Amino acid sequence: MSSSLISSPSDIVRPRRVLTGLVASPILSSASPVMHEWAGLCLGATVHYHLMDRPSLDAAGLKDVLHSLRRLGFAGSNVTFPYKEAVVPLLDSLSPGARALGAVNTVVVSKDGRLVGHNTDTTGFARAARHLVENSNRAIGFALVELGVRDIRIVEADPSKAKALADALSARGGVNASINPSPSSAVVGAAGLINATPVGMRPNTSTPIPTSPLHSRLWVADAVYSPLWTPLLIAAREVGAKTMTGRDLALCSIYASFLSI
Repeated sequence: MSSSLISSPSDIVRPRRVLTGLVASPILSSASPVMHEWAGLCLGATVHYHLMDRPSLDAAGLKDVLHSLRRLGFAGSNVTFPYKEAVVPLLDSLSPGARALGAVNTVVVSKDGRLVGHNTDTTGFARAARHLVENSNRAIGFALVELGVRDIRIVEADPSKAKALADALSARGGVNASINPSPSSAVVGAAGLINATPVGMRPNTSTPIPTSPLHSRLWVADAVYSPLWTPLLIAAREVGAKTMTGRDLALCSIYASFLSI
């Protein structure tokens, strides 16, 4: 498997078939198959994107799923909640970005059958957010650092995860990464707000933060893309805040995933 889905102009017109998918749970209502298969057509590929909804997998079960990617001829697979970190020790190697993050969202099956972990959430968010930021979960934090953000406030229900992320971001140099007890306190004086949790994803209709602190000078991004306009983004739009939907992040992450295959 080449390092890029398109290695020369002729690849754009030469059909190629790609079997890939998503390992996570719950994902039965995911729009990923439509988006990936459409993106494949745009790149001259026929893509079949298979949803593998596997709840409560332990390490052995997750390892079996990964090995099935090799046996069934997958080019690779995306991985998301709750397995992005659990998958790391089960892979043969990691890209530098995935190693730094300690999380993987794309597993590529190499020509020799090795399972290589990548994280395209960082590059995907950075690409999608660049215009938003210039005009007004872990991978997003690293993407913000790459965009030049130096004051990052983290709200995380798991104290150990919050500390690990704050330490990792601060280690990049010149970054003040602090842990906040609540979203409401974190957003005070902030330029932007990002929801990197599943809160607001169908069938959930909650918001990760009370809407009262939202204002027109804030930019608001949501990693959730189903629904496209989450309760958080609707509330932000109503007060005149700039917004970025999860679709923008998803499409840019898909593009980066294809380049990894």
